Amino acid sequence: MPRAGADASGPGAPTPPRRVLREPAELSLWLIRPPLPDSPAAGRLAAHELDEAEARRAELFVRPQDRVQYLSAHIALRRILAASTGYPPDRLRLGREPGPLWAHRRNKPVLLYPPAPVHFSLSHSHGLILIGTAAAVVGVDVQRIPSPGTVEVCGPALHPAEWRELRALPHAQRQGAFARLWTRKEAYLKGLGTGLGRGPARDYLGAGTDADAPPGPPGWVVRDVLAGSQHAAAAALATPTEPVITLRSVPVACLYGGAAGQPLSAAPLLAWRRRGSWTLRWSLLERDPPG
Repeated sequence: MPRAGADASGPGAPTPPRRVLREPAELSLWLIRPPLPDSPAAGRLAAHELDEAEARRAELFVRPQDRVQYLSAHIALRRILAASTGYPPDRLRLGREPGPLWAHRRNKPVLLYPPAPVHFSLSHSHGLILIGTAAAVVGVDVQRIPSPGTVEVCGPALHPAEWRELRALPHAQRQGAFARLWTRKEAYLKGLGTGLGRGPARDYLGAGTDADAPPGPPGWVVRDVLAGSQHAAAAALATPTEPVITLRSVPVACLYGGAAGQPLSAAPLLAWRRRGSWTLRWSLLERDPPG
């Protein structure tokens, strides 16, 4: 037995426990602005990379801008997943998680082939597309800032602490705050795979300013995403610790087919976040489309 103060290392000494340093989870976010439906850029979109179900879905849209937005979103998603898996975009097979047939359209979208550990989520609203990819379950949502009337109609359906927080704000701030809250809620519910089938009052995702506010969902990190002045956006990741988040802007030329297309590596980094506030590369406000 070693005397006090002696070095206890040696062949017979117990091995001290090793500290396992876990790398923080990574979340990649991508913003895309679809081209105008009557522009040359819309005609260059690589629509041939979509599968039959996506092509049929695109044809169902009545408004040309909605069709182009859908095409842009799904071409971008396939190219982002192709960059993650090494498979060509048109060879990827997308589907839905197993679940009741009546809820098939609401079941979480998944990558069926190749069998790669990549989770993704997609959202689009009024000229802005947001895609998130990660090794853990992820949900994203983007919404245009709503009217004051929408806030008053939908607000009472929120968690009581969330609604109290909104009503405590000046009227001029409620629309933006509501939009940020709603996208946090939808991103989280997309991550769960329930969508709004799970009542919006069940989970608290507010700003934490109400004295009686409960904690947020355990095991999840839910963060606002920079999306300019006309939209709000959020992402939810199933991780217990703060992830490294990167936000990139995808030029529409990255969605072209043929020689005119740019590689996804041309998507510039807009912002990143590690354990605090966002660090900006340049202002997203300058990228808002005209009113």
